Amino acid sequence: MAGSSHGHTPAAWTGVTIAFIGFCVSGAFMVLANPLGFWAGMVIVAIGGVVGMAMRAAGMGQKKPEHDDLAEVIAAKTA
Repeated sequence: MAGSSHGHTPAAWTGVTIAFIGFCVSGAFMVLANPLGFWAGMVIVAIGGVVGMAMRAAGMGQKKPEHDDLAEVIAAKTA
C-alpha cells in the first residue's frame, strides 16, 4: 500500500480525522451512559465520510489511474 500512495491525500486525511473525532466523542458518551451524545458522535463519523467524499469529488483525492486504449492493447497482443 505504501508504494501506491493509497490514502495519502488531503481528502483521506480530513475524512479520517473527522471520523476519529466522532468515534472519540461516541466512546466518551458511551462511558457516560448518554445515548444522545453517543448518537451525536455517530453523526460526526458520518459527516467525516461525507466530507471525505466531497473533497475527493472536488479533486483533492487520489487521481484515477489512466488505462491504455483498448484498441492499442488488442493491436499489441495480435502483433
